[in-house]
Amino acid sequence: MRTKPKPHAAPCGIDIGKKVFHVVALDAEGLPIQRRRFSRETLLRFFADAEPALVGMEACAGSQCLARKLVGIGHDARIIPAKFVKPCVKPRKTDTIDAEAVAEAVTRPMMRFVQIRSEAQVDLKALHRIRDRLIRNRTGLMNQARALCIEYGLAMRTGAGGFHADIRRPLADEENDLSDAMRGLLTDLLADLAHIEKRVTELTKEIEAIAHSDEAVRRLLTIPGIGALGATAPVAAAGDGRQFRKARDMAAWLGLVPAQHSSGGKQTLLGIGIRGNGYVRRLIIHGARPRHLRRSPDPAARPASPHHLVPNTLRG
Repeated sequence: MRTKPKPHAAPCGIDIGKKVFHVVALDAEGLPIQRRRFSRETLLRFFADAEPALVGMEACAGSQCLARKLVGIGHDARIIPAKFVKPCVKPRKTDTIDAEAVAEAVTRPMMRFVQIRSEAQVDLKALHRIRDRLIRNRTGLMNQARALCIEYGLAMRTGAGGFHADIRRPLADEENDLSDAMRGLLTDLLADLAHIEKRVTELTKEIEAIAHSDEAVRRLLTIPGIGALGATAPVAAAGDGRQFRKARDMAAWLGLVPAQHSSGGKQTLLGIGIRGNGYVRRLIIHGARPRHLRRSPDPAARPASPHHLVPNTLRG
């Protein structure tokens, strides 16, 4: 009985879809030698029968799960940022052309790849994302309640603390201009707000529990201004950080270095834009603010007084 030969272990590119996946394999000269279309059920069976190969895919929803499964069956799976695949895409876009572009990009020697995250990292990042969404919803509810109250001449202070201190007073005052319908709507908004704040507190406690059980996160907690959120977010997004060659590469990934527009041997540094991981960057910047560092019990972590920050030439 003849046995079916195993597919050639050539570099492959996968165009990921919800139900349909296109795979293109290249030969040693970079020319396509195989174009296949698979369903989600048959894709892993195909690679399970194949010899270990270099497999590339764009960073998108589902790429982390697929990469982990391919690594588990012996393949060298790599995830490429979509903006690095774009230059390899030929005109007249199709799914097969996209898979060819991924296969070409994964073989480039200077290509940068996204780290494959573990399930624990994915779960931790999900906690941060859900908590961040709830924080935005909480801010939206507060702003909506403020806007509704100002229509009746009732102004409230900014900030969550000022809102909670001021919103109860007009609701309890029966003599103000609030109508019964508006009073009921505001009461419902406060009930929704209480539910969101309860969920935020629960998620924060889960993140803090993870922070004190992970060795890498505990080391980050020793940095002044870094709390449970600021310590777990980089670990969830970047893991152990070994994909970065040096610290400046990670700073560039976070978006903490100035952009460049250099040409002709002249270096031109621009301002810090919005590129990079905005969520992790925001947590680190908040933790570095002096008002947070002043609360630290460690005197070495507290910022110097403004008098010590002024150069000698500028002092009176």
